[in-house]
Parts: sequence; C-alpha cells; structure tokens
Amino acid sequence: MRFKATILTALSLAMGLAVSGAYAQEPLKVCAAEDEMPYSNKKGEGFENKLAQLVGEELGRKVEYVTWTDPRFYLRDYLDKGLCDVSIGMDTGDTRVLTTRPYYRSGYVFITRQNDNLDLQNWDSEVLRKAERIAYVPGSPAEVMMRAIGRYNDMFNYEQELVGYKSRRNQYVKYDNAKLVSEVAAGRAEVAVLWGPASARYVKESAAPLKVTVIPDNNARADGEKVGFHYSTSMGVRKGDEALLAQLNQVIEKRQQDIRQILEAEGIPLLPEPEPALAMKKQD
Repeated sequence: MRFKATILTALSLAMGLAVSGAYAQEPLKVCAAEDEMPYSNKKGEGFENKLAQLVGEELGRKVEYVTWTDPRFYLRDYLDKGLCDVSIGMDTGDTRVLTTRPYYRSGYVFITRQNDNLDLQNWDSEVLRKAERIAYVPGSPAEVMMRAIGRYNDMFNYEQELVGYKSRRNQYVKYDNAKLVSEVAAGRAEVAVLWGPASARYVKESAAPLKVTVIPDNNARADGEKVGFHYSTSMGVRKGDEALLAQLNQVIEKRQQDIRQILEAEGIPLLPEPEPALAMKKQD
C-alpha cells in the first residue's frame, strides 16, 4: 500500500508540474492601449509596455498585446470576455476588476517654466487667479478645483482648443498630454495641471526647462467635499482569476526594485504608500 501510495503521489506531482509548465508556456495577454502614450502603444514604447515585459519575464510567459482604442469599453469588451488577461495600470481598488497590491503611488502636478519662478504650491496660490491660461484635462480633479477657485468659465474656450482627438463614433474626446506640456514650454500657458505619470516623459523631453510641483492631497470642492489628487496604481485581472492575481502580487513583491527603476527612469513622481493603501479611483 505504501508503494502504491508513493507511485500515486509521484504521478500527481508529475501531472501538477506538467500543468504548471503548460500554463507557463501560454502567452500572457495584456490589455494595452493602441496609442495612449506615455502608457503604451503598438510599438511597445510606453512605460506600461516595459512593466508588462518585466511581468512576462518573471512568469516565464511571452507577452502578447491585445490593443484597444477607446478606454471606456476595453474592460467590458476585452478583459471580461477573456480576450486578454491583465491590465497593467488600474486604480487600486477598482471594483470592476480584481486589483493587485499597489506597485506605485503618484499624484497630479503643477507644471510651470523654471525661468518664470512662479510661487505655486497649492490651489490657494495667487498665481492660479492671475494666470491668463491654465492647461488641464476636463473631467479630472483639476476641473473640480478650477470650478472651486472660479477659473473654469474663463478658461472654457482655451480648454476647447486643447482637444487633440475626437472620434466619429460616440464623440470620444482625447487630450494629448504632450500637447498640454508643450503649451507651457512654448509660453502659451503659464501653468498645466496634469496627472504626474502622464506628463513626466514630456517634461523630461522639453527643450525649455520645466518645474514640476506635486499638488498636496488636501483639496476640497466649494461644498467642502474632498477632492483626491494622490492615487495608487495596481494591476488588474478579471473577477474570478485569483490564481493570476496571486502570481502578479508575487511578481510585484519580488521585482519591486526593478519596477521602481522603470518608473524613476520615466521621471514619474513617486509618493509613499499610505497604510492601509487608499482604494480611491482616479478620474482621467
């Protein structure tokens, strides 16, 4: 009986290893934007492309990108339907998916020209009340605060000029982060208010030296309700895929230094993770 049990145990172990090996050979299908820089594009030039390659390397799985063009529907049309396995950049705690532990935290920033020497620390700064042009993305926390300080209406026409793309279907509007940074670099705007990770690459590439100031996370609307400006980012998998979620958490823990190097090379302002991690959703 002991001999038979030993044989069965060995067979079970062998079968388990075979299944594990087969799974490792399957490609890791990553949901990625076709053209949403600096996150990702078809050429693999985004920082999330680099993070995806790191994950695939650690899991021993070849990365295959399943690209999307409209951010509003890719979870429903791709991830939920099993066409892809993981989204590299998700807000921690996004209820539409299962999210990993955060792998970085960042914030929205003020971008100005270094030579202007503007005293701009927060939304109470006099600079924001006197600036002729402030570039920002509608629908973001920046818009909420522009309303709170009474600058939304007089910036409306300028904000419309910044639209970089409008789809023929459903009127999806897109703002180009590089364009908004260039508005400040070229002197067409005094200030830009952008999500740090979305703007860092273009700040680094700017011929005109730019200054980045992380906006404090203590802002409130006119009615006193808090407006978040710091957020944590995780990787997301579809609900029910706890196995892949656990693997991704192991990768994040094991390769945290390598992940940080990629983010620092991008120039992303990194903030300490609060305890416990905030599960707030960032508005884009």
